[in-house]
Amino acid sequence: MNFIKKNPVLYYFIMTFIISWGAIFVLIALNGMPTTVEQVNAQLPIAIATMLGGPSISGLLMIGLVNGRAGYRDLFSRLFKWRVGFQWYAIALLSGPLVLLAVPLLLSLFSPEYLPGIFTANNKVPLLIMGLVAGAMVGICEELGWFGFAIPEMRRRYSVLATGLIVGVLWGAWHIMSNDVWAIGTYSGALSPALYVVVRGLGFLIGQLPPFRILMVWVYDRTGSLLVMMLMHFGLTAGSLIFAPQAALGIPTLIYDLALAAAMWLVAAAVVLANGGSLSRQPQ
Repeated sequence: MNFIKKNPVLYYFIMTFIISWGAIFVLIALNGMPTTVEQVNAQLPIAIATMLGGPSISGLLMIGLVNGRAGYRDLFSRLFKWRVGFQWYAIALLSGPLVLLAVPLLLSLFSPEYLPGIFTANNKVPLLIMGLVAGAMVGICEELGWFGFAIPEMRRRYSVLATGLIVGVLWGAWHIMSNDVWAIGTYSGALSPALYVVVRGLGFLIGQLPPFRILMVWVYDRTGSLLVMMLMHFGLTAGSLIFAPQAALGIPTLIYDLALAAAMWLVAAAVVLANGGSLSRQPQ
Protein backbone atom coordinates (compact mmCIF):
# COMPACT_ATOMS: atom_id res chain seq x y z
CA MET A 1 0.00 0.00 0.00
CA ASN A 2 2.84 2.40 0.81
CA PHE A 3 4.37 2.07 -2.66
CA ILE A 4 1.03 3.19 -4.15
CA LYS A 5 0.81 6.19 -1.83
CA LYS A 6 4.36 7.22 -2.76
CA ASN A 7 3.55 7.25 -6.50
CA PRO A 8 -0.24 7.71 -6.66
CA VAL A 9 -0.43 9.41 -10.06
CA LEU A 10 1.74 6.75 -11.72
CA TYR A 11 -0.46 3.95 -10.43
CA TYR A 12 -3.58 5.89 -11.36
CA PHE A 13 -2.51 6.02 -15.00
CA ILE A 14 -1.39 2.38 -15.05
CA MET A 15 -4.75 1.29 -13.67
CA THR A 16 -6.64 3.56 -16.09
CA PHE A 17 -4.90 2.13 -19.16
CA ILE A 18 -5.28 -1.49 -18.01
CA ILE A 19 -9.01 -1.15 -17.34
CA SER A 20 -9.90 0.85 -20.46
CA TRP A 21 -7.69 -0.90 -22.99
CA GLY A 22 -8.53 -4.29 -21.53
CA ALA A 23 -12.24 -3.58 -21.91
CA ILE A 24 -11.76 -2.53 -25.56
CA PHE A 25 -9.86 -5.76 -26.28
CA VAL A 26 -12.78 -7.72 -24.80
CA LEU A 27 -15.21 -5.74 -26.98
CA ILE A 28 -13.15 -6.53 -30.09
CA ALA A 29 -12.97 -10.21 -29.12
CA LEU A 30 -16.76 -10.37 -28.73
CA ASN A 31 -17.90 -8.25 -31.70
CA GLY A 32 -14.89 -7.94 -33.97
CA MET A 33 -13.59 -4.63 -35.30
CA PRO A 34 -16.20 -2.51 -37.10
CA THR A 35 -15.57 -2.00 -40.80
CA THR A 36 -18.36 0.40 -41.75
CA VAL A 37 -19.63 3.69 -40.35
CA GLU A 38 -22.93 2.00 -39.55
CA GLN A 39 -21.18 -0.65 -37.46
CA VAL A 40 -19.15 2.03 -35.68
CA ASN A 41 -22.29 3.99 -34.80
CA ALA A 42 -24.00 0.83 -33.56
CA GLN A 43 -21.10 -0.16 -31.29
CA LEU A 44 -20.01 3.34 -30.28
CA PRO A 45 -22.13 3.62 -27.09
CA ILE A 46 -20.70 0.32 -25.80
CA ALA A 47 -17.16 1.33 -26.78
CA ILE A 48 -17.50 4.65 -24.97
CA ALA A 49 -18.90 2.97 -21.86
CA THR A 50 -16.06 0.41 -21.75
CA MET A 51 -13.37 3.08 -22.09
CA LEU A 52 -14.91 5.28 -19.41
CA GLY A 53 -14.47 2.63 -16.75
CA GLY A 54 -10.73 3.28 -16.69
CA PRO A 55 -10.47 6.89 -15.47
CA SER A 56 -13.61 6.83 -13.33
CA ILE A 57 -12.94 3.56 -11.47
CA SER A 58 -9.24 4.33 -11.08
CA GLY A 59 -9.92 7.85 -9.83
CA LEU A 60 -12.44 6.77 -7.21
CA LEU A 61 -10.23 3.91 -6.02
CA MET A 62 -7.11 6.06 -5.76
CA ILE A 63 -8.95 8.80 -3.86
CA GLY A 64 -9.97 6.23 -1.27
CA LEU A 65 -6.53 4.61 -1.07
CA VAL A 66 -4.59 7.87 -0.83
CA ASN A 67 -6.92 10.28 0.96
CA GLY A 68 -9.71 8.15 2.45
CA ARG A 69 -12.99 9.77 3.48
CA ALA A 70 -11.46 13.24 3.44
CA GLY A 71 -10.66 12.70 -0.24
CA TYR A 72 -14.26 11.82 -1.06
CA ARG A 73 -15.54 14.85 0.87
CA ASP A 74 -13.17 17.05 -1.10
CA LEU A 75 -14.30 15.41 -4.36
CA PHE A 76 -17.98 16.13 -3.68
CA SER A 77 -17.14 19.66 -2.58
CA ARG A 78 -15.43 20.35 -5.92
CA LEU A 79 -18.15 18.52 -7.84
CA PHE A 80 -20.87 20.82 -6.51
CA LYS A 81 -18.84 24.00 -6.61
CA TRP A 82 -20.90 26.07 -9.03
CA ARG A 83 -20.37 29.63 -7.80
CA VAL A 84 -17.71 30.75 -10.23
CA GLY A 85 -17.66 33.67 -12.64
CA PHE A 86 -19.98 33.52 -15.64
CA GLN A 87 -16.98 33.92 -17.97
CA TRP A 88 -15.62 30.55 -16.86
CA TYR A 89 -18.86 28.80 -17.77
CA ALA A 90 -18.73 30.50 -21.15
CA ILE A 91 -15.12 29.41 -21.74
CA ALA A 92 -15.87 25.88 -20.54
CA LEU A 93 -18.94 25.35 -22.71
CA LEU A 94 -17.92 27.23 -25.85
CA SER A 95 -14.16 26.91 -26.35
CA GLY A 96 -14.24 23.34 -27.68
CA PRO A 97 -17.41 23.56 -29.81
CA LEU A 98 -16.38 26.86 -31.40
CA VAL A 99 -13.03 25.45 -32.57
CA LEU A 100 -14.69 22.22 -33.70
CA LEU A 101 -17.21 24.20 -35.73
CA ALA A 102 -14.81 26.77 -37.15
CA VAL A 103 -12.25 24.28 -38.49
CA PRO A 104 -14.60 22.21 -40.71
CA LEU A 105 -16.33 25.38 -41.91
CA LEU A 106 -12.95 26.78 -42.95
CA LEU A 107 -11.92 23.53 -44.64
CA SER A 108 -15.27 23.35 -46.43
CA LEU A 109 -14.22 26.43 -48.39
CA PHE A 110 -11.77 24.11 -50.17
CA SER A 111 -13.93 20.97 -50.27
CA PRO A 112 -17.60 20.44 -49.33
CA GLU A 113 -16.78 17.04 -47.80
CA TYR A 114 -15.52 18.92 -44.73
CA LEU A 115 -18.86 20.51 -43.94
CA PRO A 116 -19.81 19.90 -40.29
CA GLY A 117 -21.70 16.64 -39.87
CA ILE A 118 -24.78 18.27 -38.40
CA PHE A 119 -25.15 20.26 -41.64
CA THR A 120 -25.00 17.23 -43.95
CA ALA A 121 -26.59 14.42 -41.88
CA ASN A 122 -29.80 13.04 -43.35
CA ASN A 123 -31.24 12.63 -39.88
CA LYS A 124 -29.92 15.33 -37.59
CA VAL A 125 -31.83 14.49 -34.41
CA PRO A 126 -30.08 11.15 -33.65
CA LEU A 127 -26.68 12.76 -34.29
CA LEU A 128 -27.50 15.64 -31.96
CA ILE A 129 -28.82 13.32 -29.25
CA MET A 130 -25.82 11.01 -29.53
CA GLY A 131 -23.44 13.95 -29.24
CA LEU A 132 -25.16 15.41 -26.18
CA VAL A 133 -25.56 12.07 -24.37
CA ALA A 134 -22.00 10.96 -25.14
CA GLY A 135 -20.70 14.37 -24.09
CA ALA A 136 -22.45 14.10 -20.72
CA MET A 137 -21.23 10.53 -20.12
CA VAL A 138 -17.65 11.28 -21.12
CA GLY A 139 -17.47 14.58 -19.26
CA ILE A 140 -18.68 13.09 -15.99
CA CYS A 141 -16.86 9.76 -16.03
CA GLU A 142 -13.50 10.87 -17.40
CA GLU A 143 -13.14 13.91 -15.17
CA LEU A 144 -13.87 11.86 -12.06
CA GLY A 145 -10.38 10.56 -12.75
CA TRP A 146 -8.42 13.29 -14.55
CA PHE A 147 -9.59 16.22 -12.41
CA GLY A 148 -11.10 14.19 -9.61
CA PHE A 149 -7.70 12.76 -8.67
CA ALA A 150 -4.72 12.95 -11.07
CA ILE A 151 -4.52 16.66 -11.89
CA PRO A 152 -4.96 18.02 -8.34
CA GLU A 153 -2.19 15.64 -7.24
CA MET A 154 0.07 16.75 -10.07
CA ARG A 155 -0.56 20.45 -9.42
CA ARG A 156 1.19 20.03 -6.08
CA ARG A 157 4.44 19.58 -8.04
CA TYR A 158 3.95 20.99 -11.53
CA SER A 159 2.79 24.22 -13.14
CA VAL A 160 -0.44 24.55 -15.11
CA LEU A 161 1.44 24.27 -18.39
CA ALA A 162 3.49 21.23 -17.37
CA THR A 163 0.47 19.47 -15.87
CA GLY A 164 -1.61 20.13 -18.98
CA LEU A 165 1.13 18.86 -21.30
CA ILE A 166 1.82 15.68 -19.34
CA VAL A 167 -1.82 14.75 -18.84
CA GLY A 168 -2.68 15.85 -22.39
CA VAL A 169 -0.14 13.47 -23.94
CA LEU A 170 -1.27 10.58 -21.73
CA TRP A 171 -4.89 11.47 -22.45
CA GLY A 172 -4.13 11.28 -26.18
CA ALA A 173 -2.38 7.93 -25.77
CA TRP A 174 -5.34 6.61 -23.80
CA HIS A 175 -7.66 7.60 -26.69
CA ILE A 176 -5.68 5.74 -29.34
CA MET A 177 -7.33 2.41 -28.58
CA SER A 178 -10.91 3.68 -28.92
CA ASN A 179 -10.39 6.36 -31.55
CA ASP A 180 -7.98 4.57 -33.87
CA VAL A 181 -7.25 0.89 -33.26
CA TRP A 182 -10.82 -0.16 -32.46
CA ALA A 183 -12.32 1.24 -35.69
CA ILE A 184 -9.24 1.42 -37.89
CA GLY A 185 -10.89 -0.60 -40.67
CA THR A 186 -13.52 2.10 -41.01
CA TYR A 187 -11.54 5.33 -40.87
CA SER A 188 -8.19 4.50 -42.48
CA GLY A 189 -9.77 4.48 -45.94
CA ALA A 190 -7.18 3.89 -48.67
CA LEU A 191 -4.30 4.54 -46.27
CA SER A 192 -2.23 1.82 -44.68
CA PRO A 193 -3.83 1.06 -41.28
CA ALA A 194 -0.42 1.21 -39.59
CA LEU A 195 0.36 4.62 -41.12
CA TYR A 196 -3.08 5.87 -40.19
CA VAL A 197 -2.67 4.84 -36.54
CA VAL A 198 0.77 6.44 -36.29
CA VAL A 199 -0.17 9.75 -37.92
CA ARG A 200 -3.56 10.12 -36.27
CA GLY A 201 -2.20 8.87 -32.97
CA LEU A 202 0.41 11.62 -33.05
CA GLY A 203 -2.39 14.04 -33.88
CA PHE A 204 -4.05 13.13 -30.59
CA LEU A 205 -0.84 12.76 -28.57
CA ILE A 206 0.77 16.03 -29.59
CA GLY A 207 -1.86 17.81 -31.61
CA GLN A 208 -5.39 18.22 -30.38
CA LEU A 209 -5.61 17.01 -26.80
CA PRO A 210 -2.56 18.47 -24.99
CA PRO A 211 -3.43 22.13 -25.82
CA PHE A 212 -7.04 21.62 -24.80
CA ARG A 213 -5.99 19.95 -21.57
CA ILE A 214 -3.74 22.95 -20.88
CA LEU A 215 -6.80 25.17 -21.26
CA MET A 216 -8.76 22.93 -18.91
CA VAL A 217 -6.07 23.02 -16.21
CA TRP A 218 -5.92 26.81 -16.58
CA VAL A 219 -9.69 27.12 -16.06
CA TYR A 220 -9.56 24.72 -13.12
CA ASP A 221 -6.75 26.73 -11.54
CA ARG A 222 -9.06 29.74 -11.55
CA THR A 223 -12.26 28.01 -10.46
CA GLY A 224 -11.39 24.88 -8.47
CA SER A 225 -14.64 23.44 -9.81
CA LEU A 226 -14.88 19.84 -10.95
CA LEU A 227 -18.36 20.63 -12.27
CA VAL A 228 -16.95 23.25 -14.66
CA MET A 229 -14.36 20.75 -15.88
CA MET A 230 -17.07 18.20 -16.63
CA LEU A 231 -18.94 20.85 -18.61
CA MET A 232 -15.80 21.76 -20.53
CA HIS A 233 -15.18 18.13 -21.45
CA PHE A 234 -18.86 17.76 -22.34
CA GLY A 235 -18.55 20.61 -24.85
CA LEU A 236 -15.45 19.09 -26.45
CA THR A 237 -16.92 15.61 -26.85
CA ALA A 238 -20.36 16.76 -27.96
CA GLY A 239 -18.83 19.16 -30.48
CA SER A 240 -16.46 16.51 -31.85
CA LEU A 241 -19.39 14.19 -32.61
CA ILE A 242 -21.90 16.78 -33.82
CA PHE A 243 -19.60 18.89 -36.01
CA ALA A 244 -17.11 16.34 -37.35
CA PRO A 245 -17.35 15.85 -41.16
CA GLN A 246 -19.14 12.59 -41.84
CA ALA A 247 -17.53 11.83 -45.20
CA ALA A 248 -13.89 12.55 -44.33
CA LEU A 249 -12.10 9.15 -44.30
CA GLY A 250 -8.43 8.31 -44.81
CA ILE A 251 -6.34 11.30 -45.90
CA PRO A 252 -9.18 13.83 -45.44
CA THR A 253 -9.49 12.66 -41.82
CA LEU A 254 -5.79 13.29 -41.23
CA ILE A 255 -6.03 16.75 -42.82
CA TYR A 256 -8.99 17.54 -40.59
CA ASP A 257 -7.06 16.33 -37.51
CA LEU A 258 -4.01 18.42 -38.38
CA ALA A 259 -6.16 21.50 -38.88
CA LEU A 260 -7.85 20.91 -35.52
CA ALA A 261 -4.47 20.50 -33.85
CA ALA A 262 -3.21 23.78 -35.31
CA ALA A 263 -6.36 25.59 -34.17
CA MET A 264 -6.16 24.17 -30.64
CA TRP A 265 -2.53 25.21 -30.28
CA LEU A 266 -3.31 28.70 -31.55
CA VAL A 267 -6.01 29.08 -28.90
CA ALA A 268 -3.74 27.74 -26.15
CA ALA A 269 -0.89 30.03 -27.27
CA ALA A 270 -3.21 33.02 -27.27
CA VAL A 271 -4.25 32.27 -23.68
CA VAL A 272 -0.62 31.86 -22.59
CA LEU A 273 0.36 35.18 -24.18
CA ALA A 274 -2.68 36.94 -22.70
CA ASN A 275 -1.56 35.77 -19.24
CA GLY A 276 2.00 37.00 -19.65
CA GLY A 277 3.43 33.55 -20.29
CA SER A 278 2.33 32.10 -16.95
CA LEU A 279 -0.98 30.30 -16.52
CA SER A 280 -0.61 29.46 -12.82
CA ARG A 281 -2.53 31.72 -10.51
CA GLN A 282 -0.71 30.59 -7.40
CA PRO A 283 1.40 27.66 -6.17
CA GLN A 284 -0.65 24.75 -4.86
